[in-house]
Amino acid sequence: MSIKQIDGKRFAQMVLQGANNLTNNVKLVDALNVFPVPDGDTGTNMNLSLTSGANEVRSNLNNHVGKVAGSLARGLLMGARGNSGVILSQLFRGFSKSVEHKEKITTADFAQALESGVEMAYKAVMKPIEGTILTVAKDTAKQAINIAKKHEEFLPFMEAVVKEANLSLNRTPDLLPVLKQVGVVDSGGKGLVVIYEGFLSELKGEKITSAVQTPSMTQMVKAEHHKSVQSQLSAEDIEYGYCTEFMVKLDPEKLKNTPFSEQKFRNDISVHGDSLLVVSDDEIVKVHIHAEYPGEAMNYGQQYGSLINIKIENMREQHSNLLFEEEHVQAEIPAVKEKQEYGIVTVAMGSGIKKLFESIGATVVIEGGQTMNPSTEDIVKAAQEANAEKIVILPNNSNIVMAAQQAASVLDQEVVVVPSKTVPQGMAALLAFNPSVSLEDNEGSMKEAMTHVKTGQITYAVRDTEIDGVEIKKNDFMGIAEGKIVTTHGDKLETAKKLLSQMLDEDDEILTVLQGEDVSDQEVEQLKLFIEDAFEDLEVEVHQGNQPLYSYIFSIE
Repeated sequence: MSIKQIDGKRFAQMVLQGANNLTNNVKLVDALNVFPVPDGDTGTNMNLSLTSGANEVRSNLNNHVGKVAGSLARGLLMGARGNSGVILSQLFRGFSKSVEHKEKITTADFAQALESGVEMAYKAVMKPIEGTILTVAKDTAKQAINIAKKHEEFLPFMEAVVKEANLSLNRTPDLLPVLKQVGVVDSGGKGLVVIYEGFLSELKGEKITSAVQTPSMTQMVKAEHHKSVQSQLSAEDIEYGYCTEFMVKLDPEKLKNTPFSEQKFRNDISVHGDSLLVVSDDEIVKVHIHAEYPGEAMNYGQQYGSLINIKIENMREQHSNLLFEEEHVQAEIPAVKEKQEYGIVTVAMGSGIKKLFESIGATVVIEGGQTMNPSTEDIVKAAQEANAEKIVILPNNSNIVMAAQQAASVLDQEVVVVPSKTVPQGMAALLAFNPSVSLEDNEGSMKEAMTHVKTGQITYAVRDTEIDGVEIKKNDFMGIAEGKIVTTHGDKLETAKKLLSQMLDEDDEILTVLQGEDVSDQEVEQLKLFIEDAFEDLEVEVHQGNQPLYSYIFSIE
């Protein structure tokens, strides 16, 4: 069947097919992680991000391509996890902007939308690296423009686009030496190709069924939301009793009298409740608010257009039901926070590290990191939970920085992201925080503090490989200094000794050891004896971090 134009319904099916295909290939994409560490999560992050976008599409089916693309972009924005997820969200945000006014699109429109997505994604990345998902997206979009001139029909067009995407993917090792060294293609680029292949399957009439049941973003958010409601002292203590979600479809006629400004909208509607989240594009405003009188919040929204997708839940009733259902769950019930001037949101994996961050001043600790990168929405909700006028976000992982920055862009508080890439950097930054100085001054001093700490890590290899002259065998332990694998050994303790011997010098004064969940106290004592003997002037502190995957995390000052 000849397809020369795509409407919203078909594009929605292409998106859902792309999401299913990615879900089925998560392990394959994860396995392409350059470093042989057990937390290669590019596929997982892209999958959870796209699942959020697909769920938004599924909930807002429409024959108008622009509206479907807008739904995809909104879902991806808040569901984005990790750098790959954020870049994916920007690719389709640009795509959405390009087709927002089109009911149907041609191959030329599709190609131009891919190009617009590339432009937006490159702008979102401070230092773009070629040989990554960005390169695959750029090469594919460039060729798509030429392909569209030859093919008006979508099936041969998309077949050629997927072919070019694979060719670009196969060139990534030539652009990024570490990929060639390890013998893999870029994992993010592979994830993008898998999505495009899902698009093609829909055009060919080949249905892809997801073999893995991935929890939807709605389900994950609902679970988190229920947890926060249950933690209140009593139903009567809930000041704003109705979790209210709705969208405003902007009306051009109403906008003539009441021009829309997202900031003004956010400020005005905030008087009706708390836990506010407002995200908008040129056609839709998405609102989440806890309100005592939902009608008042919705009446305000109607000044700008018509209401759609309304959902209101009685949180007091939910609270009572949840307490009954979870009466055997042992959980600490936090006190309701008063509004503070400063709130610090940080990310940590391991119960011990979480407690450590809380003890040195973190307001809210998001449990995540190497094994599960929090989404944009997770970080937004944590910032709201902090209940402060000014927010500092410490990602503590290079793969969470972009999601943190994206969260900062939609929050209505004053927010700075201090781009800590490791737990030791986050600890050093937090210790430098001074509540009596300005947010700008804190940002500067916290960034400066990060430069005075070195990070070492011990984990195990998930495959045989060779990186930077270091031959690595599967299941051996690896010593990682400042993100670079510098040593490996079959014994965990020996690996730790070799790593510290390379990292420590006579100028170092303090070594903080974060003990992983797989490390015994006896082993830690042996390590301490080694350190005391080899570095007698060094002060050593040991904390039970309980972090998974990483046997030791070392902070050296």
